[in-house]
Amino acid sequence: MNYLRRRLSDSSFVANLPNGYMMDFQRPSGPPSSTSSPASPATERRQPPSQPAQLAQVAKAAQAAQAAQPQAPPAGAGSFLSSFSSVVKTAQIASAVQAKAAAAPAVRKPKVLLVIDDAHTDWAKYFRGRKLNGEYEIRVEQAEFSEINLAANVNNGCTVDMQVTRGGTKVVRSVKPDFVLIRQHAFSMTPGEDFRSLVIGLQYGGVASINSLHSIYNFCSKPWVFSHMIKLYHALGPEKFPLNEQTFFPNHTQMLPTPAFPVVVKMGHAHAGMGKIKVENPNDFQDITSVVALAKTYATAEPFVESKYDIRIQKIGSNYKAYMRTSISGNWKANTGSAMLEQIAMTDRYRLWVDSCAEMFGGLDICAVKAVHGKDGKDYIIEVMDSSMPLIGEHAEEDKQLITDLVLNKMAFALLGHHLPSTPPGPQTSQPRRAQGGPRSASGSPSQSAHGSPQRARSATTSPSQAFQPGPIPASGSTGASQKQAPQLNKSQSLTNTFTETLRGNPTDDEAKAETIRSLRQSFASLFSD
Repeated sequence: MNYLRRRLSDSSFVANLPNGYMMDFQRPSGPPSSTSSPASPATERRQPPSQPAQLAQVAKAAQAAQAAQPQAPPAGAGSFLSSFSSVVKTAQIASAVQAKAAAAPAVRKPKVLLVIDDAHTDWAKYFRGRKLNGEYEIRVEQAEFSEINLAANVNNGCTVDMQVTRGGTKVVRSVKPDFVLIRQHAFSMTPGEDFRSLVIGLQYGGVASINSLHSIYNFCSKPWVFSHMIKLYHALGPEKFPLNEQTFFPNHTQMLPTPAFPVVVKMGHAHAGMGKIKVENPNDFQDITSVVALAKTYATAEPFVESKYDIRIQKIGSNYKAYMRTSISGNWKANTGSAMLEQIAMTDRYRLWVDSCAEMFGGLDICAVKAVHGKDGKDYIIEVMDSSMPLIGEHAEEDKQLITDLVLNKMAFALLGHHLPSTPPGPQTSQPRRAQGGPRSASGSPSQSAHGSPQRARSATTSPSQAFQPGPIPASGSTGASQKQAPQLNKSQSLTNTFTETLRGNPTDDEAKAETIRSLRQSFASLFSD
């Protein structure tokens, strides 16, 4: 310490120090303490100490403060340890985030399904909770043809603009569909119902659909579809494919009276019985010709068939159903006025019809064949429908579920490249329901007609979705006896005997009531069919 005092008191030593060195010692290290007592006037009047003495005091204070503080590690070592620790912590956090992301299920963008149908059927509820391959959710957007517009690009695909009204509120949004289900007619000659340009836009954008857009566009002309049915008629023959005769007129100038009347004239492309006129004689045919001239369209003429009942065979995927519709109001159009609808057994003849038509235009996933069973005992195929066909009968809900499963399967194949494993193999046939154990009616019903008319017998294959079991078939002897007695009874006697015999033959009241109602429906339909 004495040595330090001597060195600091030496003026030559202080002069050799760097500039500002002594100023750093003289500058206070922090703000003055607020608790220090103010200096007394006597202290203020004291003479300041000499410069060497002041320097000695400052040096002594600095040495004491340095001795009191612990010696820190070198700056280089501390900086390296701090950097290494931060790198280790960052790596641990990154690995934890990666492990959490791997453990969490991958969130995939949902697939957009555009359903073109009216608002009466809410298709979103049938696809709710369903996923493609268990990974992709399905977002259903539903609208009618009249509520959408679109723009298609080679690279960007198709973008659909929708303006729908839901609950009195107009909703406007744009979607980019991955798949389309078309349940409406794309074209009708009714003003404002030509939507073929939208079908072209969807095809332009490369959107997959049910049925295929190629077939949808081909079904925009009924004579064009009928021309493909003529090919089936010539390939299979009139016995296997009994197509009704038809004459096509491109315009009114070629419409000459047919050799036989009455005939049915169909003008242009329409649906639900519109544009159909029954012509009784040549004079009426000339009048219709003038109407076709005003419509400026094509027309067809076909022989009128005295119908006993209509037949409809539908195919949804691999599921088949057959229906019989009998007019009660007496109108020559079975879809006009009151009519009775009943499901009938699926036969090989009917299956051949619908399978042959399902091969048109590259394949139809959903289709139906309409035919007329005449009073002459013959069948006449008149029309084939595509995916826009209406769903009828008590199995309409089941048909919607079948369409839902079919769409899921087609979406998985089109978007992911594979079929869903839930699709049941082989064709399925839904059979009509009837009560168990009840005897068959003895009345002359349409089921006893020839040429492949509907039989209510049990088929070899039955859909697993059916919740019923058809009753046993009576012995051939009793059936033949009842068929022999049928021509000897008139309609009213047959109806009465059926009612009495049914009540007497059933073991329980519930089965008796069910069989009675079924027999009465058959007899009632037979009364009005002749």
